[in-house]
Amino acid sequence: MDLFSLSGKTALVTGARTGIGRAIAVGLASAGAKLILLGRGDLSDVSDAVISTVSVDLEDPSSIEPALAPVLASHRIDVLVNNAGTIGRGPAAEVSLPDWRRVLSVNLDSAFELSKLVGGQMLAQGSGKIVNIASLLSFQGGINVAAYTASKHALAGLTKALANEWASSNVQVNAIAPGYIATNNTAVLQADPVREPQIRTRIPAGRWGTPEDLVGAAVFLSSRASDYVTGHVLVVDGGWMGR
Repeated sequence: MDLFSLSGKTALVTGARTGIGRAIAVGLASAGAKLILLGRGDLSDVSDAVISTVSVDLEDPSSIEPALAPVLASHRIDVLVNNAGTIGRGPAAEVSLPDWRRVLSVNLDSAFELSKLVGGQMLAQGSGKIVNIASLLSFQGGINVAAYTASKHALAGLTKALANEWASSNVQVNAIAPGYIATNNTAVLQADPVREPQIRTRIPAGRWGTPEDLVGAAVFLSSRASDYVTGHVLVVDGGWMGR
């Protein structure tokens, strides 16, 4: 359907080397988008649709603007997916300030900086889609993940704030909140003989999600099909939040 086509569009995706980011990048390419991938490591093998890669350490948000400037000067970005994220586990009373700041820098500060820079171009061109990858911990408190929870609550709020400011310029800002997805970030939980069955049995779908389960939502929020959707956090969780 043309409503969901991304033919002729260029999408910038962060954290696309593995997991959710890689699946979304491949899914956007399958819908017709050309890809610009931002992150660390070798990103060239993600898809034949990759037209550029940007190497940057998102723990240092101040490094984003100089790294991204040449890309913005030479490419029109139609879709931004802020997927890159990190997590630190441990009791809140034992979390050091540097560890707290590291999680916030990657999950929140870098997403804001990228949204500001790419969003500025979108505002000038009169169209654009920004998709932030939130979390169930944008709504819940979690256990032993205080910094991650704070960052994902804030990312949901940022999504709504930017949506309010930019909707009149035809720039839609939304988020996807994945449920329990089998990725490297959840490997500890998947391997926990007590916690894993507790999680799985609470999911009405009866299984952990896969990164590919998020592709449909990402294509929808990146395409014309979602032109009147903005400021929304779309939960893709196998029914967890409705339980």
